[in-house]
Amino acid sequence: MRFVRFLGRLAISFLTYLGELVELAQDVVKSLLFGQFRWQQFMKQIVEIGFRSQMVVIITGAFTGSVLTAQALFQMEQFRMETMGGALVGVGMLRELGPTITGLMLSGRVGAAMAAEIGTMKVTEQVDALRSMDVHPVDYLVTPRFLAMLVSIPLLIAESVGFGILSSIFIGTEVFGVPYGYWNFHLEVRTEMIDISIAMIKGVAFGMLIVLISCHQGLKAKNGAVGVGLGTTNAMVFSSLAILIANFILTMVLNIFFPLSLAG
Repeated sequence: MRFVRFLGRLAISFLTYLGELVELAQDVVKSLLFGQFRWQQFMKQIVEIGFRSQMVVIITGAFTGSVLTAQALFQMEQFRMETMGGALVGVGMLRELGPTITGLMLSGRVGAAMAAEIGTMKVTEQVDALRSMDVHPVDYLVTPRFLAMLVSIPLLIAESVGFGILSSIFIGTEVFGVPYGYWNFHLEVRTEMIDISIAMIKGVAFGMLIVLISCHQGLKAKNGAVGVGLGTTNAMVFSSLAILIANFILTMVLNIFFPLSLAG
């Protein structure tokens, strides 16, 4: 009975949390339709989310592409299929690793920062001060971050995938000795526009999850510095878990409509 009660409390807590996220999403939609657009906050978040995240995303993408290439070619060498490495890395980086790795990096760097900043404003009553000045906290704090993430994350994914593919070309041709012509041929022929579209769809979904979860954790922060720290940790953990779960669901759904095919 204790285990059943525990499962019941867990289910209720999850549904309550999910309802709070949906309510926040509704407030963001209302803000986008009827609220005041704040250019200064939007541009500030573009710099914070997009520009300052480039280096970590580029490095992560480059080494992810390198590791994927090395592991793939170690196996493909046994079957004399090394020239297919370009196709595997291109599709793998676009459909899976590029969006997922970028999302996880942003959940750690950007999501935690959002939760900490908004949470500090919440516990120091700055959010209440915004309300007293007739400024809706969602308009001022959440919506600019939401829009900035939607603009930034596709570009960051493109950088991650681009440097991942460039590093794969170097590893494949220079380290494993695969002829560049064969590598590039399979990469171009078997990497299609739909693969790029899937990467962008996943990226937008992951970006929305990061902003909603992180800002929600900041807005519900309480109990001073302890609450801010807990909200920051939860923002990173919950965002990462949500990205991994959403990636599985999107992969299953998108591959029904756009199946993967590496056949010539």
